[in-house]
Amino acid sequence: MSLKNLLTWSKTEFSQLPWRQNRSLYRTLVSEIMLQQTTVGTVKNHFERFLVRFPTLKSLAAASEEELLVAWKGLGYYRRARNLKKIAEALANDHGGEFPHDLGALMEIPGIGPYTANALVGIGMDKRALAVDANLERVIARLLNLKTEKGPKLQKEIQTLFVNKKIFNEKLSFRELNEALMDLGRTYCQARKASCELCPLKKDCLAFKEGTPLSIPMMKGEEKKKATEHELHLLRVFVMKKDKVLVYQKGEKEWLSGQYEVPTFILSTTDKTLKQYPSFPKGTKVDPLFSFKTGITKYKIQNSVLLMGEKEFKALAFANKSEWRSTESAESNFSTATLKALAKLNTSR
Repeated sequence: MSLKNLLTWSKTEFSQLPWRQNRSLYRTLVSEIMLQQTTVGTVKNHFERFLVRFPTLKSLAAASEEELLVAWKGLGYYRRARNLKKIAEALANDHGGEFPHDLGALMEIPGIGPYTANALVGIGMDKRALAVDANLERVIARLLNLKTEKGPKLQKEIQTLFVNKKIFNEKLSFRELNEALMDLGRTYCQARKASCELCPLKKDCLAFKEGTPLSIPMMKGEEKKKATEHELHLLRVFVMKKDKVLVYQKGEKEWLSGQYEVPTFILSTTDKTLKQYPSFPKGTKVDPLFSFKTGITKYKIQNSVLLMGEKEFKALAFANKSEWRSTESAESNFSTATLKALAKLNTSR
C-alpha cells in the first residue's frame, strides 16, 4: 500500500491545525480529549484559549473544578474535562509530571483508555501505535474491505493486523499516519458519504474497487436507527439585582454539572420521562420577553426568557438552593443558555 499521497495530502491541507503546532505530550493529551465527540471546528476555537489558562500539566492538576469548567465552556460533554483533570492529577502526583512511554503503563493511569494511550504513543511520541477511533475504524475497514461487524470486534481485528505488522509496516511517521487517516475519515471517507474520486488512497481501497464503500463497516443487523429527537420548551426565569442574577448550581447527575443556571422550568416536552427541570406551575401567567434555540444530546430546545421580581419568584417555590452571582465576572461559570440570555437582555435594555 502506497501511503505517500495520503501523508502529503494531509500535511498540505491540515498541518495548520493548532494542536499540530508546538508539539508536546500535554498538548496532544488536551487535544485528543477535546476532539472526542466534538468537531474540529469547535476545538479550533477553544484549544489555544484553554492552554493559555492552563499552560502546563501542573497548572491543570492544581485547578479547581470551577476554573476548569469555565475554561471548558463551549466544548460540551463536561465529563471529559473532569476526566482530563483526573489524568493530569495522576501524572503530576504519581509520575512526577512525566508521561510513561509505553502503552501498558499509560493505560494504568486513571482516565486513560486504549484509544488515548495509543494516541499519546502514536501521535504524541511518534512511535508505532494506531489510535483506532471511529474514523480510523471506518477508513481501514474500507481499505481492506473487512466484513467484521462495526465495534469492538472490528477494532480488535484492526489492532491485531497492525500489531502483527500485516498493515502499515512501511517506514514512516506514525504521527503523520494516524493524523492522515483521521483527516481522511473526517473529510472524504465519512460514514454516510464517500467522496472516493477525491481520496488519495482510492487506488489501494478494496471497498472502492468493489463499489461498496458505504456498506463498510458492516452494522449488526439493519443499520441502527437515529436516536429519537425530542422537542423541549424551557422557561428561563431571570431575577436581577443591579449587576447580579439569581442562579443555582447544577447537580452531579444533571446536565452541565457544576455550572450555574438561572431557575428553569419545563413548559412542554415530547419526552414525558424528562426529570432535569420542574414543570412550570399551571395557571401562572407567562409573558416571555424573547426566545432562542439551543440543543443538548437528543433535545431541540426552545428557551423562553422571563424577567421576574423576587416576590413573584418566591411564589413559584423553586426547590433548588439559589444564590446571587455577578453578571460582570468571567469566573461566574454560567451555563451557555444563561450567557446567551444575559447578552440579549443587556442589548435590549
